[in-house]
Amino acid sequence: MTPEPDQLAEQGKLVFQNKNFIEAIELFRKAADGYTAAGNELMSAEMKNNMSVAFLQAGKSQQALDAALGTDQIFESANDIKRQGMAIGNQAAALEGLGRNDEAIAAYDRSANLFAQAGEGDLRAMVMKSAAAIKLKKGKLTDSAFKMMGSLDVKDNPSFFERILKFFLRFIK
Repeated sequence: MTPEPDQLAEQGKLVFQNKNFIEAIELFRKAADGYTAAGNELMSAEMKNNMSVAFLQAGKSQQALDAALGTDQIFESANDIKRQGMAIGNQAAALEGLGRNDEAIAAYDRSANLFAQAGEGDLRAMVMKSAAAIKLKKGKLTDSAFKMMGSLDVKDNPSFFERILKFFLRFIK
């Protein structure tokens, strides 16, 4: 008996949390296929975005980009601004991983604008910090952006993405 897409998605999340990214990718892929077969394109797109994040964690930026491409349009057509912003943010992170920094900054900016529309301040701040980190590497930050970067050092409980950003920033200080 083949597991239902919901079961595969939950299993994928569990193995992702245990840092088994390759297994998570496969579970998310199977869940996406199951949702597509059931006609649920929104959940299929969600699983593709989960795959994108797992690919990034596994160091596979091109596969991460491939998984996330087009999902933003599915969320846009459903008027799901938050998930559209997340999809574009995933694409931006993959572009950054590929060294396509100008494209990554533009995608982070689009993502931040969507998060602002959706009232998602924390997510907006996260993608703005990611864009600021790229600008810092390129030597193009204003004083206000430096302050934003400094906020990572004073935060008591940084999010997963903020810890990743902080990790990368130590190489460019």
